Amino acid sequence: MAGNQFGKLFSVTTFGESHGGAIGGVIDGCPAGISLDIEAIQTDLDRRKPGQSAIVTQRKEPDEVAFYSGIFEGKTTGTPIGFAIHNTNQKSHDYSHIKDSYRPSHADYVYDQKYGFRDYRGGGRSSARETASRVVAGAIAKQFLSEVTFNAFVSSVGSIHLEKPYQELDFAESERNPVRCPDPEKAKEMEAYIRQIRKEGDTVGGIITCVIQNVPVGLGEPAFDKLHAELGKAMLSINAVKGFEYGSGFAGAELKGSQHNDPFNEDGTTQSNRSGGVQGGISNGMDIYFKVAFKPVATVMQAQDTINSKGEKVVMEGKGRHDPCVVPRAVPIVEAMAALVIADYELIRRTNKL
Repeated sequence: MAGNQFGKLFSVTTFGESHGGAIGGVIDGCPAGISLDIEAIQTDLDRRKPGQSAIVTQRKEPDEVAFYSGIFEGKTTGTPIGFAIHNTNQKSHDYSHIKDSYRPSHADYVYDQKYGFRDYRGGGRSSARETASRVVAGAIAKQFLSEVTFNAFVSSVGSIHLEKPYQELDFAESERNPVRCPDPEKAKEMEAYIRQIRKEGDTVGGIITCVIQNVPVGLGEPAFDKLHAELGKAMLSINAVKGFEYGSGFAGAELKGSQHNDPFNEDGTTQSNRSGGVQGGISNGMDIYFKVAFKPVATVMQAQDTINSKGEKVVMEGKGRHDPCVVPRAVPIVEAMAALVIADYELIRRTNKL
């Protein structure tokens, strides 16, 4: 298995390269009869697409999705949903300088070692452009899970952190600034810092927090297919992700059990939620919340030491159109992957009841 498919019952297989003719995918297992809001799907794509603000890559792609199967008169038919997003603004010549050299901290070297060949134009299959297909699939999963809500937002850029708990935030504020941070004042700080980093020819990382609400009790399996484990796998499959933590996360390791436990209410809810909505690998009906850490983009507009395909030392400087900080555009990707996980486990839960 080549690793191009995600999900068991509700699954997506993606195809395409950054500088090929198109990217796209096939969604399988989506139940029939779901009325799809195509505009909502396109809105999520627009949130991810390049060129949407001055603090992201200026590649100009409309990222318009075209559906070819699995939808009739606005509803899913239960058959595979095929779709494509055509690439229209490739500038492959921007990558000619890396044809025989390896960019530090990119997939160039390992691709060459694994396959003996690589598409150096934009990173080929390793490019984050592949994630646009995931956003389409995740947007459909969201509509299947109409009562579940997914809200991701930027909670840090570099050392600038959003300190308010998510319960005090207005998630709608995230879409009112280019950083996608729900705190307007912190958003201004983050935006200014990203602009500064860009002028320096450098990049910076950040953290995205995601909150999933109205999740039914019982999603997840008790051993190897724990719900939080699958969420972790989903997030770590996104380009540039270096870390995942849910609930109390690493901070919970500093607490005593008496401090960390979530006492029950009579209706089965809990008075606190350090479990992060998951207990024993199974959803407990409380909010699921987690953080995803993204590294700085590896392409910097500064000279760096590297090697070429002959093993010779060379100096390389980044060229082309790149994000100085990836997290603003990664917000809908995080939501999409979370929705795919929950949709898959919802179908598994239904089969367990048969």
